[in-house]
Amino acid sequence: MSLNGKIAVVTGGSRGIGRAVCLALAARGARVAVNYVSRPDAADETVAAIAAAGGAAFTVQFDIGNAAQVEDAFKKILADCGRVDILVNNAGITRDNLLLKLKESDWDQVMDTNLKGAFNCIKAVYRPMMKQRAGRIINITSVIGFAGNAGQANYAAAKAGLMGLTKSAAKELASRGVTVNAVAPGYIVTDMTGELSDELKTKILAEIPMGLLGEPDDVAGAVAYLASDEARYVTGQVLHVNGGMFMG
Repeated sequence: MSLNGKIAVVTGGSRGIGRAVCLALAARGARVAVNYVSRPDAADETVAAIAAAGGAAFTVQFDIGNAAQVEDAFKKILADCGRVDILVNNAGITRDNLLLKLKESDWDQVMDTNLKGAFNCIKAVYRPMMKQRAGRIINITSVIGFAGNAGQANYAAAKAGLMGLTKSAAKELASRGVTVNAVAPGYIVTDMTGELSDELKTKILAEIPMGLLGEPDDVAGAVAYLASDEARYVTGQVLHVNGGMFMG
């Protein structure tokens, strides 16, 4: 699954799943733009890890929920690199609460980042990829977008919406050789799951047939496949990476 010579942009690439995706794409030969919003130190660590492994990467700061910032950032990437071959919409946030107690601002913030952010980034690469007649767009959704979860109505709605966006964009871009797919992680070992109580972790593990949480590299491997030439005939699909927790 060589990605030699490809230019990849990974949103939320400084930590967790995003960092693993950046490392996986760079290991296969892609030059990776590591997006971050407020943690330049973490983004720099990702770039340093890629460089130490013999890869190429650089950081780029922008808020994916801000259309103007996205447009400016991608214009600069295109000017500097000449093209964008791979876009991974990974950045996401949570603002959890029961629906009755959920603030409008909590709903809007999650939608702006998790759904509108992907729309902004896809729009930024839409025309360049059409002109190239080639491209890979991979959206990171979630098992929660398919199964739902109490206290996460905003997150579930955004991640479910991301699948509708994936399928629609896939149909629009297919004739130009651009594929659009999604990866839906289950519970993955990240900073976010690290904050869960032992009681909740035990409950979650009981719902996973494989009996363990996934690793960021498990998701990164799926992304690398969808970004490769081996997946040239795969579009509008979702690849579930959840240990059997949800089978849809």
